[in-house]
Amino acid sequence: MTTEHQTLALLLFSVFIAVTLGITTWVSRNRHGSAEEFYAGGRLFSPMENGFAIAGDYMSAASFLGISGLIALFGYDGLLYSVGFLVAWLVVLFLVAELVRNCGRFTLADVVAARMSERPVRIAAGTSSVVVSVLYLVAQMVGAGSLVGLLLADSGRTARTLTVIGVGALMVIYVSFGGMRATTWIQIVKAVLLMGGAITLTLLVLLRFHGNFDQLLSSAAERSGHGDRFLGPGLKYGGDWTARFDFMSLGLALVLGTAGLPHILSRFYTVPTARAARRSVVWAIGLIGGFYLMTIVLGFGAAALLGPEQVRASNASGNTAVPLLAAFLGGGADSTGGAVLFAFVAAIAFATILAVVAGITLASSASVAHDLYASLKRRHARQRSEVAVARVAAVGIGAMAIALGLLAQDLNVAFLVGLAFAVAASANLPVLLYSLFWRGFTTRGAVWSVYGGLLPAVLLVALSPVVSGSPESLFPGVDFQLFPLQNPGIVSIPLGFLAGWLGTVTSAEEPDERRHAETEVRALTGAGAV
Repeated sequence: MTTEHQTLALLLFSVFIAVTLGITTWVSRNRHGSAEEFYAGGRLFSPMENGFAIAGDYMSAASFLGISGLIALFGYDGLLYSVGFLVAWLVVLFLVAELVRNCGRFTLADVVAARMSERPVRIAAGTSSVVVSVLYLVAQMVGAGSLVGLLLADSGRTARTLTVIGVGALMVIYVSFGGMRATTWIQIVKAVLLMGGAITLTLLVLLRFHGNFDQLLSSAAERSGHGDRFLGPGLKYGGDWTARFDFMSLGLALVLGTAGLPHILSRFYTVPTARAARRSVVWAIGLIGGFYLMTIVLGFGAAALLGPEQVRASNASGNTAVPLLAAFLGGGADSTGGAVLFAFVAAIAFATILAVVAGITLASSASVAHDLYASLKRRHARQRSEVAVARVAAVGIGAMAIALGLLAQDLNVAFLVGLAFAVAASANLPVLLYSLFWRGFTTRGAVWSVYGGLLPAVLLVALSPVVSGSPESLFPGVDFQLFPLQNPGIVSIPLGFLAGWLGTVTSAEEPDERRHAETEVRALTGAGAV
């Protein structure tokens, strides 16, 4: 990139940042500071608006940058991410969306605590939500660092470090001053931009191959250096038993994890009714489904037109495949067309990161204030102070995400999100499903379910090749690897369900049949929903 082209991309970055800060300022002048306004945007969004916001929240840097990069490097094996991220929404649509909207108020813990002893359940669910959110935030930080490093032709630590810090500062501003309403509008703008950019690149790739998808795949396989193996399973997750179990573990985490993501669950509270929540998910599935189909074209397009070696030379994990593809499709990095398209795509990717981190930070700060802090305060004194605590929590969570993002700069962002999904599926999904569907579920079962999934998932990640024992690890110079799989889901998800069952059957507490009946009626009919 020449200095002129870098200036163009930075100008587009600046325009988006100015627009989003303008939205935040406008919203902050029109809010009244209540918890409902800060956490749920006053529940005033339509199903279409919320569907676009959900899509904007979900289609993250992992999707746009990471998945396309994995497909460009590993072909068929990278497809698992696209398929898993999309199929997961069927679980959300049929099992979670309406019931969560009817039973809860702001967070996952509201659903579980409706029929349990509140304090231990809120502490457990709040802790789990913060852990999942921070892991997800780290992925966005890494994507931002890779993107700006490519833009500035400087993949060194200094450029990426400053970028991660800058993104962290912006997300704290969005959340602290704008709350859910500003975050939602930022996500809607980002979803429109991202879909527009993905459609443009997909059409340009298909035009290169005259609309012949078979020719695209053949060219990608030939350019990959792996031949037909590139189009079949096994290039990344094949070979020995460890890789195959890793493949299954990742699939479980992706399909089951979405229904346990705090920032996705919180979006169902921004609409007035459960019917609106369900319609929001239908809108989101349409947008998300189209987007993930396009990531397949973009990934194989990068493999066919650039080649895995060029992608890997720019970023070892493939995080910059889409911006490089944009420059190529525009006429090359040194051409005006290539620079314009590169700058446009880079700005969209940056917008993607900012919007997603705002949503995640808001959800995690809500868990800190509404669940952890509120459980220690008297109920009548807490609502007004909750919002102030949530704003302070946003700063602390932002600082934590920045620190971890700097450590994980060399990992693929889609892979990092896979870890967050594994923790969400292990700790949040079991307690959510048990609470909604098991009449005999008890407080001990709820607490054990959360910690029984959360602690093994985090411990197994810490003892896996992700953290130590290989050149690609967070700490390549040390080796305390004991768990062979990179994704813990295949072990930790069953443990979460098992711990919840075990805690319930060994509990002396009698299940509250009356509260369960009330919760069931509320979940299915919406009677008494906030």
